[in-house]
Amino acid sequence: MALADILQPEGIIPALRVHTKKQLLVELASNASKITGIPEREIFDVVLQRERLGSTGVGAGIAIPHGKLKALTKITGVFARLETPVDFEALDDQPVDLVFMLLAPEGAGADHLKALSRIARALRDQDLVARLRSSETVPAIEACLNQEQASAA
Repeated sequence: MALADILQPEGIIPALRVHTKKQLLVELASNASKITGIPEREIFDVVLQRERLGSTGVGAGIAIPHGKLKALTKITGVFARLETPVDFEALDDQPVDLVFMLLAPEGAGADHLKALSRIARALRDQDLVARLRSSETVPAIEACLNQEQASAA
């Protein structure tokens, strides 16, 4: 599964200004709402419910919040590069500055897990992460993710 298949340019936020995990999730839900047409509150509630099970802050400044929504028809992503890292209760206690939110249809099953795995694998690449952190525009971030996809093929 290609990252470009789940992340459209309108789902990329190159310089998000937030101060808390909750504020971050609200902003991501708002962006996802514009893309999917699903109410922002519904997206926020699903992602927050998943966070209550355990933080999706995977370490090294990266978080991959995710959830499943009944009304969603296809797997959709939102990527944000934060201007200032925020406490995300990550596994390594490091603040988060790169966030890839993944939303999947309720019945996505294996496809949801494949997409999560694909994102996690990509964000373990230290060179990619460094390029994402230094990219300040939607086209630059998109180019990083597309370049990563080409090298993974």
